[in-house]
Amino acid sequence: MSSRASRTLYVGNLPGDIREREVEDLFYKKKRKISVKSVVKKNQGNVDHVTGDKIPKSFVFSRGKLPGPLKQLQMDLRKLMLPYTALNLREKKRNNLRDFLNVSGPMGVTHFLILSKTETAPYLRVARTPQGPTLIFKIHEYSTAQDVAQSQLRPRCPQDLFKNPPLIVLSGFGSGEQHLKLTTIMFQNIFPAIDINTVKLASCQRVVLLNYNKDTKLIDFRHYSIRLQPVGVSRRIRKFVQKHQVPDLRSLQDVSDFVTKAGYGSESEADDEAATVTLASDLGRVNRASTKSAVKLQEIGPRMTLQLIKVEEGLCSGSVIFSEYGIVGDKKKQEENQEEDEDNQDDDDDDLEKK
Repeated sequence: MSSRASRTLYVGNLPGDIREREVEDLFYKKKRKISVKSVVKKNQGNVDHVTGDKIPKSFVFSRGKLPGPLKQLQMDLRKLMLPYTALNLREKKRNNLRDFLNVSGPMGVTHFLILSKTETAPYLRVARTPQGPTLIFKIHEYSTAQDVAQSQLRPRCPQDLFKNPPLIVLSGFGSGEQHLKLTTIMFQNIFPAIDINTVKLASCQRVVLLNYNKDTKLIDFRHYSIRLQPVGVSRRIRKFVQKHQVPDLRSLQDVSDFVTKAGYGSESEADDEAATVTLASDLGRVNRASTKSAVKLQEIGPRMTLQLIKVEEGLCSGSVIFSEYGIVGDKKKQEENQEEDEDNQDDDDDDLEKK
C-alpha cells in the first residue's frame, strides 16, 4: 500500500509561464498524493518576439537513395538550418512522407527540405507543412562545406557560429511574377524574423544569400560567416587582445616594434567606407561602440545553383501553380479549345455551302 500512496505524474505540452502548483490543483485527491512535475523548459523561446508566431523549425531529409556527396550536402543543410532543426534526424527506408508529417505537428516543425536524386539530376523540395505549398528546385551544381573549406587558405567555421539562426538576404526576386513571390515568401519565413531595433549584434554571425538571375533563371545559393574587425588596428594587436597570449618578442629590438612594425595588415584589410560600419554597442573585446569596424564575409558552404522548375499547391502534391516546362492541364485545355474552334468553323462552312 505504501508504494501506491504517492505517484509522480509528468505533464508536458504546457505554456512556459505555468506553475507546478496550478497543475497539482487539477489532480489533487484526498486519498492519494500526486506529485506533478512539469517537463516544460524555461525560456524555450518557441514564439517569435517580432511576428508573434511560432519560430519556424525544419526537417531536412531525403527520399530515395542518395550518393555520398549528396548525403554530405544533406548534413550541411542541417547545420545551415541550426539551431531550429533536427541535426541528428534518423531516417529509415520504410519511412514515408506521412511519417515525417505526423511527427512534425507535435514538434512544431513548419518546413521540410527534401533531397532526392534521379538519373538526370538531384532535386531539392522546400515545403511548408502541413498543407503546402511546395517549391521544387533542380540542383545544377553544388559544393559541400568541406569542398568550400578546402579551396580556402584559412577556412573559418567555429562551432559557436550555429548557436543562432542566419540572416537571409534575397536579391533579384522583385520582378512581380507569382512563382518568384512564392519563393521570396517561402525563404523569408523559413528563418526567424529579426527586429533591427532590438537585435543583438553578437547573434548576427551568419547570412544566407539567394541571388536570382533573370536571364539564366538560376538562383545562386551561398552561406557566409560574418565577423567584424576594427579599422586601423593591427592584426597582432587584435590577436593579443582576443587570446591574451604573451607575444614572441625575441626577434624585436623594442616592444614598440611589435605595435608599429609595418606589414601587419592582411590583404583584405578594409579601409573602404562601403565595407565599414559604426557599432552602436560593444561586440567582443576588440570591437567597441562608436568605432568603425570592417565587415568580413567568408563563405562556409554549402553552395548550390538552383532552378525553380515547379510549384505545387499542396505538400508534395496538389495542382501545379507554376511549371518551367508548361502546365500539362493548360496545354490539354488549349488543344481542346482549338479542336472545338475547328469543329465550329467546319459547321459554319457546311451551313454556308447548304445556303
